[in-house]
Amino acid sequence: MTRYREICADLAERICAGELSEGTELPGVRELASRYSSTVSTVSRAQRALADAGVIVTSDRRRSRVATAGAVAARRFLHADLVFRLAGSDDPALDAVTRTVGRAIQRIDSQGSFGGLRAVRQGLADGAAVHLLHHTGVYNAPFARDLLRGWRPHLIHLWRREQGLIVPPGNPLALRTAADLVKVRVAKRRYGTGTRVLFDRLLLTAGLDPDAVAGPETGSHLETGLSVASGVVDAGLCVRSVAHDLDLHFVPLVVEDYDIVLGAAALDAVAPLLVALHDPAVRTMVTELGGYDATDSGKVIELGP
Repeated sequence: MTRYREICADLAERICAGELSEGTELPGVRELASRYSSTVSTVSRAQRALADAGVIVTSDRRRSRVATAGAVAARRFLHADLVFRLAGSDDPALDAVTRTVGRAIQRIDSQGSFGGLRAVRQGLADGAAVHLLHHTGVYNAPFARDLLRGWRPHLIHLWRREQGLIVPPGNPLALRTAADLVKVRVAKRRYGTGTRVLFDRLLLTAGLDPDAVAGPETGSHLETGLSVASGVVDAGLCVRSVAHDLDLHFVPLVVEDYDIVLGAAALDAVAPLLVALHDPAVRTMVTELGGYDATDSGKVIELGP
């Protein structure tokens, strides 16, 4: 049993390190048994375990080979006991994906993108989901570089998503732009959330004072949608998927990058989420929610020292 686990770990470490790249064929089981001074049955058992974990692909007539995204799966296999603490922005698709991962992800309540970044800086979270447009016109990366300087900051791309005005069916007040909001009651997200930053920026761009817009604050996209559906407010800024779920009308305004900011030390713990993001079934689930582009989901970007 010990030898079987050692073989699994050694092969997974080599795949994780890039020594065995995606699509590379492994030596035959007899050759591996000789290299590891083990038996064919022990090597076969190790390969079955790696195949079950999505690290390699086995075949009756061909040698085993490293799976697509095998390095990510290998990282998950090697660090299955770790838990990734995720703070930051609210998003219906992220909620759905993290449920598929289970206990490997622990959600930390942090009140939005700014709160998530603060939680990472304070060591209360390993990563933060954010959607913040920098004054340079770039989403998320400048904030990660500045706040995680010295931590080898990375971005994990989740998806691109639509945000816009969510209004009653038929859009009875004919709301089309952020400038129209000054004359109605609007559900506004709390300060510190990326959606509130977007809301304020859209109004300022339209030459309006965000504080002049009347309406209650909400704690999530769903709460915003429910406020519109119940008639408490006339409109809100929200993701398209909530309008889809509640049969409300959606007026698209922006498409934004939605990413996770983290330091290099957290890459091992986030591996289960990366595996899920590379799963075609998970990507399909996300896009079917409405308003999401999951084409590059799971892409890891190293931002520098």
